[in-house]
Amino acid sequence: MGIEIERKFLLKNDNWREQVIESRSISQGYLTQNSGNSSVRVRLDGDKGNINIKSRELAISRQEYEYPIPVDDAQVMLDTLCDHVLVKKRNIVKYQGDTWEIDEFYGENEGLVVAEIELQHVDDDYAIADWLGEEVSEDVRYYNVNLISHPYSQW
Repeated sequence: MGIEIERKFLLKNDNWREQVIESRSISQGYLTQNSGNSSVRVRLDGDKGNINIKSRELAISRQEYEYPIPVDDAQVMLDTLCDHVLVKKRNIVKYQGDTWEIDEFYGENEGLVVAEIELQHVDDDYAIADWLGEEVSEDVRYYNVNLISHPYSQW
């Protein structure tokens, strides 16, 4: 079984920008988002397409399954099967041996910037950078699936 263990943080400054080693554009939409025990997402991540299924637990650890799909299929699904598409820029930052994904959101979520770290175990240690602010791992407003229906600009 696939498990995602992820912690999310707001950022208190832009010091992370000088440590970016890679950036790419991501567009994602949901085929199902508020039904049953899971959400089903389609995503264009740079030059890759994938479909992702996540359990709906409101926790740091959740079931996650992700499978590659052709980019053309992902684009058609985003264009025809998803009511709304979330667009963000993902920045990869290495900090003291850890890899952070810092997402800058666009559109109705403009102004929201969130740092995420994926862990192997819930209690894994990780270095706290000076640019990390409040942890929002269990605040459902920051889940991408919820940013589609309740965008940051409407909070």
